[in-house]
Amino acid sequence: MDRFQEMSVFATVVDAGSFVGAAEALGLSRAAVSRLVGELESRLGVRLLHRTTRRLSLTDEGRIFHLRCKAVLAEVEEAEAEVSARSGAARGLLKLNVPVTFGLLHLAPLWSEFMAKNPGVVLDITLSDRVVDLVEEGYDMAVRIGRLASSSLIGRQLSSTRMVLCASPGYLSAHGAPRHPRDLADHAVISYSLFSMGEQWEFEGPDGAVSVKVEPRMRTNSGDTCRQAALHDSGIVLQPSFLVGEDVEAGRLVELMPEYRSVELGIYAVYASRQHVSPKVRLLIDHLLRALAAPRW
Repeated sequence: MDRFQEMSVFATVVDAGSFVGAAEALGLSRAAVSRLVGELESRLGVRLLHRTTRRLSLTDEGRIFHLRCKAVLAEVEEAEAEVSARSGAARGLLKLNVPVTFGLLHLAPLWSEFMAKNPGVVLDITLSDRVVDLVEEGYDMAVRIGRLASSSLIGRQLSSTRMVLCASPGYLSAHGAPRHPRDLADHAVISYSLFSMGEQWEFEGPDGAVSVKVEPRMRTNSGDTCRQAALHDSGIVLQPSFLVGEDVEAGRLVELMPEYRSVELGIYAVYASRQHVSPKVRLLIDHLLRALAAPRW
């Protein structure tokens, strides 16, 4: 009886969503996959999967066992990677989640060098601004931008970015420039809907903290869309320097009320809180730390 094989097959069935998909992924027959899962259920004395002609779904016991299986399998992979690293090379799949805009602008150029230096590592990169569950969704690491909430995850700061209030020269020529954050009530505001502050924008000014409730002319979950709206004279945006810094430097956008500074956000590598960080994750964090030590924004 190979318990590890049973757990691996069961986890693959759940991840693939079918016995056929798991069989293809594992290079086994469908009958062999079904037999191994059946033997696992018999040994445990519980049903792990609801089987219908159309789909599979986890029972309550199956959901608990699946989480445990993923954790055990990850630990085994990590142990193998650590031993491999002692021979001089990290290897295996490295599954990452990164923010869309930051990932395209500043991380995409970094992957080629990392792969060249670590030929045994296979990158699987998902771009999404959604906060993923690293353990539940099987990610080795994520890059997150913001104020890192306390959790069971470990965060290593890679860099930082500050929020910049800005608008185009064309917009300012037509509507004038605000002199105080409260003047934003009289302007067209383009709001990023995933911003942790929401529409209660915070500033630190000469007389202390100022918090202003804005009424957006437009909302969007895309920082790129906010930037384009600002460049096309549609209104005022509050966006990170990694996105609008070059536009401000080139004069395409104008920073407003620089004496009122908005929040500064950390850029973090986040990974599950385990006793040992896998060599491939450690190597990637070191690579990002070097690349982002003196960011151009």
